[in-house]
Amino acid sequence: MDGKAPLVVVGDALLDRDLTGHAERLAPDAPVPVVADCAERLRPGGAALTAWFAALDGRDVILITGVGDDPAGRALRRLLEPRVRIIALPVTGPLPEKTRILAQGRPVLRLDRGTGRVLDATSQARAAVRSAAAVLVSDYGRGAVDALRDVLGERPPLVWDPHPRGGPPVPGARLVAPARSEARTFASATETAAGPPDPGSDHPGTRDNDLRDTAREAARLVRRWRVSAVAVTLGSRGALLSYGDHPLLVPAPRMDGGDACGAGDRFAATAAGLLADGALVQEAVEGAVTAATAFVAAGGAGALGSPPSAEQTAGDAGQDGDDAGAADRAPSRHGPPHTGADPFDVVARVRAAGGTVVAAGGCFDLLHAGHVRLLQAAREIGDCLVVCVNSDASVRLRKGEGRPVNPLPDRARVLHALACVDAVAVFDEETPERLLDALRPDVWVKGGDYTGAELPEATLLEEWGGQTVLLPYLDGRSSTALLARGATGEGGAA
Repeated sequence: MDGKAPLVVVGDALLDRDLTGHAERLAPDAPVPVVADCAERLRPGGAALTAWFAALDGRDVILITGVGDDPAGRALRRLLEPRVRIIALPVTGPLPEKTRILAQGRPVLRLDRGTGRVLDATSQARAAVRSAAAVLVSDYGRGAVDALRDVLGERPPLVWDPHPRGGPPVPGARLVAPARSEARTFASATETAAGPPDPGSDHPGTRDNDLRDTAREAARLVRRWRVSAVAVTLGSRGALLSYGDHPLLVPAPRMDGGDACGAGDRFAATAAGLLADGALVQEAVEGAVTAATAFVAAGGAGALGSPPSAEQTAGDAGQDGDDAGAADRAPSRHGPPHTGADPFDVVARVRAAGGTVVAAGGCFDLLHAGHVRLLQAAREIGDCLVVCVNSDASVRLRKGEGRPVNPLPDRARVLHALACVDAVAVFDEETPERLLDALRPDVWVKGGDYTGAELPEATLLEEWGGQTVLLPYLDGRSSTALLARGATGEGGAA
């Protein structure tokens, strides 16, 4: 289909149902809301929702899952046909169904039923995995993945979407995508099984740093699971991508929030599709964050599905709470007002209020779109942003004679004018270690074009429990490139 790579999805399917109405009173016999005038919508759930998203993206999709001839199983088949081809695995009972009851668009109750589990793999399913161009696993712990674990180990999947009731990914999987709460659970389990925690995994006496903890848990999972990368989804904050060393934080686009149910499936389907089409892991994660954010902004799971026919009224459904891949929500960030104040005063106020201090650094000789996007994303991480700027002498040391083009007062004034910048601090050395040791930020941000060898600050941050993160860099934007184009007359009049 349109040149897009086909995809095989292996995992546990569900049938989801939303009953949406309004509640204006409590029941007379119990303090519970009375939800009236309910409209009913069915949709695929679990691995079936992931497969459905991939098919909507224009891919040929095969779903290998446990599904029988019970009413819920027949309803699921009708929802998926003709977009998704199903290879059914034998099951012990009816398809699991999840029902969400919503009032004014907000869930007030969930009902679960259906205990069917996969009995065994079939030769057809094994052959489909072995011949697949690309495989995505969505493991809800109902037997489909365990039945095929041996053949999945022979052909490691591109994306593994784990859930607490499922098992670990097979070694060699290219990208594993747990939600924040899931990553914490998995990392705790691997730490207990492996014995003592990794060095530097805890810093007694330091304040809590959620991003630091997430980064260390992701790195631990990369090593323990022996996978290529782990992307921890952070809801409205985006995703944190780790290859086992310095993590890359992929921020989510700013959009109005909505129903986050199913966003993890949207993330997994997009990432797997992009990897199947030849994208790099970072590119796939960036695309998946954008797709999941747009899905939530468009109404999320509540906007999916279709009214059931008369045959589809048997069974209750709703989104499985274990799937909420991108539903972990970050609290609102409210730092001190932007005043261009002394950076140490700003840090002290934020720290006294229990907030997170973020710092970023650079020359910022010619402020461009890449700088602005980096600083805006850095400010979203915490409660204040201090920009560490090279002095004029430091810029010359790094860039050579003729630099900076703009002297320090002008560079600082432009940075102060950005709403995302709370304070500016200056350092004279080639690198900002001495300044960072004085500020002691919780998070130190660098552009994604750096490598681990170019981040000597990372070791320093660990001394006080801080975390270094990379942020994606806007390609083609740099002060040096702008100056080069200006020198050759490219790009028109300045």
